[in-house]
Amino acid sequence: MLLVLSEDHKEHLAFLPKVDTAVVGEFGRIALEFLRRGTSPKIYEGAARKLCVPVEMVHHGVEGLMFLMTESSKHMMSEVDFLDSVLVLGFSEELNQILLQLYLQHHSQIRSILSRLPSNLPSYHSLEWRLDVQLASRSVREQVIPMLTMHLLLMRGCDSSSKVLQTDPSTLLHLILTLEAALAAMKTSHSRRILRNIK
Repeated sequence: MLLVLSEDHKEHLAFLPKVDTAVVGEFGRIALEFLRRGTSPKIYEGAARKLCVPVEMVHHGVEGLMFLMTESSKHMMSEVDFLDSVLVLGFSEELNQILLQLYLQHHSQIRSILSRLPSNLPSYHSLEWRLDVQLASRSVREQVIPMLTMHLLLMRGCDSSSKVLQTDPSTLLHLILTLEAALAAMKTSHSRRILRNIK
């Protein structure tokens, strides 16, 4: 899977090649701190003074880097996918490797931080299922009609909601095969080339 970066994110990250490689590492550290504790205007101002650039440029650079690291960590991207995703930014090979090292060093920590953050989206809690088979009816004595009923429990903070889904096994199998084929297609080099060129 590749990340598709918006023009705003590309513009925010365009600041990185203009600074020293040590500064990129420092931006990564600041981005991680902001994930843990929230943003601090004083840190932006201090970094802007050291680099002799506007505060907004530092602010956007750190936010762009934070977005890149969090989205990559959310999707548990492989090294190849991460490098393919940053390739569209047009950075040097050295800067791409520095970003990769930042990602590899901190992705488990970022996932841990993200898992503790409250989310507006419901998350999976549990699934109960039952297989019902109708063997006969008044009009047909011998028949087999299987039906799978699933009770899906979702959590959103302290609130829970449930969904009841019902399908026959052949439709469920078709759905599984279609989703697996889509995931396999996303990993092909052809799909990577297409995603890399989408802007």
